[in-house]
Amino acid sequence: MNLLQDNQTAQLKEISKHLLQVREAKSIRLEEVAMKTNIRLTLLKALDDERFDELPEPVYIQGYIRRYADVIGLDGASLAKTFATQVVTPEFDSHQSPNFENKLNIRIPLFIPYAALLLVSAIGLVYLLNPKLSAESLVKKLNFGTPQKQTAAVLSKPSLLPTAESSPSSTQAQTSVTSQNSTTGLPLAASPIASPNTPTNQAVAVSLELQGTSWLQVKVDSKTEFVGNLNQGERRTWTAKKQLTVRSGNAGAVLISVNNQPAKPLGELGNVKEVTFTPEIDTQKSIVNSQ
Repeated sequence: MNLLQDNQTAQLKEISKHLLQVREAKSIRLEEVAMKTNIRLTLLKALDDERFDELPEPVYIQGYIRRYADVIGLDGASLAKTFATQVVTPEFDSHQSPNFENKLNIRIPLFIPYAALLLVSAIGLVYLLNPKLSAESLVKKLNFGTPQKQTAAVLSKPSLLPTAESSPSSTQAQTSVTSQNSTTGLPLAASPIASPNTPTNQAVAVSLELQGTSWLQVKVDSKTEFVGNLNQGERRTWTAKKQLTVRSGNAGAVLISVNNQPAKPLGELGNVKEVTFTPEIDTQKSIVNSQ
């Protein structure tokens, strides 16, 4: 499947021809390039033969170009920058639509939301100061009959009336329940209590510290936040609500810390590794890929 746009294909053809010419001029075998770059030989052959539909996403192709060029004595970083990894979308021309400016000029007067807020507040205050009114409305909606009939039904239940054998505390509690129910005609509902085990919204924070140079790609909640090289001593931190994915071209040069835990190497030196983190767990969860 071809993942490249027309402009990317044209750029990649020029770069592929240049790499092939320089490699053959220096009599460097493609197998030697594959061994030194840790790139599969089939991918290098596809790049030389311009079979670009067999290559992965543009961001990985850019990394292949850089490592390939470095092995044959070229400036890999500069050559890789000539290959665009993102397609530039044309800006929207407001003159294309005659109604565009008219739509932008539509404004909602400020007094409308304020008036709506005051109306909602007034309704809430009325129900707060007159609970009997709200209770009667609820009774009518549920078809429980009139409050007077429900009051009689509640008072007729012996379990809700105090007895001589009841303790003072239980008598007082039952009297209170009867009094409350005689007003609304409904038994009191217990207030919900939040469970201590109820999960709360969390996030995962990942910090990277470089012990050497490495190409990195960081995705935060499925959105690419960073693609490029980081050098020794640089430190970056990203936070995600759902998941955070880190892919490194030199995993041994990357120290990674999740939610302020002790930093650990992402992998072995020279290896390509991808790890995904989520708020539910503080350990690596996803796949490990290497070329």
